[in-house]
Amino acid sequence: MKDIHKTVKKRRRQNRTDYLHRIKLLSSEKPRVVFRKTDRYIISQYIMSKEAKDMIKIGVNSKELIKYGWPKESKSIKSLSASYLTGLLIGKKIKEKKLETPIVDLGMVRTRHKSKPHAFIKGLLDAGLKIKSKEDTFPEEKRIRGEHMKTKIKFDEIKSKILK
Repeated sequence: MKDIHKTVKKRRRQNRTDYLHRIKLLSSEKPRVVFRKTDRYIISQYIMSKEAKDMIKIGVNSKELIKYGWPKESKSIKSLSASYLTGLLIGKKIKEKKLETPIVDLGMVRTRHKSKPHAFIKGLLDAGLKIKSKEDTFPEEKRIRGEHMKTKIKFDEIKSKILK
């Protein structure tokens, strides 16, 4: 018998791209909001695809929260609160530009209930986007507000500045 070996694509080997999931998203022909987590930040982009070519229409990084009053001494801006506020920020920008309601693309991020991706989706919903989701997957309000964090943030003040 011959030994058959199929080469796996590089981005799949690196655990960066799920090609089957990507094909399903692209075949829907709807824009998508992409959520990505780095070592220090939350990155979100509103992407439209045409013939498998992605065009970024809006890009938001959690670094932008510093302009709204996030504490500068905080080393990391990737907390649950930052995820929520980043979702709120990009959701507001999508509504302002009157763009089509997107599909949420979490990529290869592990999605456990009450985690950062779900806080991000809650931010999108609170910004006024109509996205299907279950209420029981969202984190508790105390955690979203950052009451569990060592570095205290002025959550309500930041949220109101974003929504202005």
